[in-house]
Amino acid sequence: MQLLHGFLWLTAFWLAGNLAVELGHLPLSPGVVGLMLLTLYFIARGRVHGTIAKASQPLIMMLAMLIMPGVVGVFQVLDQIGTHWLAVMMSLTLGTLLSVASTLWLMRRLLPASPRGEDS
Repeated sequence: MQLLHGFLWLTAFWLAGNLAVELGHLPLSPGVVGLMLLTLYFIARGRVHGTIAKASQPLIMMLAMLIMPGVVGVFQVLDQIGTHWLAVMMSLTLGTLLSVASTLWLMRRLLPASPRGEDS
C-alpha cells in the first residue's frame, strides 16, 4: 500500500507540472516542472517522504528507458540538426561537463566527510 501511495504522490506532482505548463504556456516539459515542484516540496518539508522514496527506486533503475523517447525524437529531426552539428556537439559537451561538475560539487557539499584512511 505504501508503494501505491508513493506512486499517487509522484503522479500528483506530474499532473501539477502538466497544469503549470498548460496554464503558464511554459516551454518546458511537464515532467521537469513536476520534478521541480516535487523538489520544492521536499525543500519546504525538510526531508523526503518515505513512500515517495520507495516508489521512486524502481523508476531510477529504468531511467534509460525513460530517456529513450527523447533520443528517438532526435532522429526525427536529424536533417535539421545536421546543418548545426558543431553547435550541437559543443552544447552536448558543455552540458555534460557542467552537469558532472555540479553533481560532484553537490555531493562534496551535501555528503558528510569521511575520516582519512577509511575505505567505504
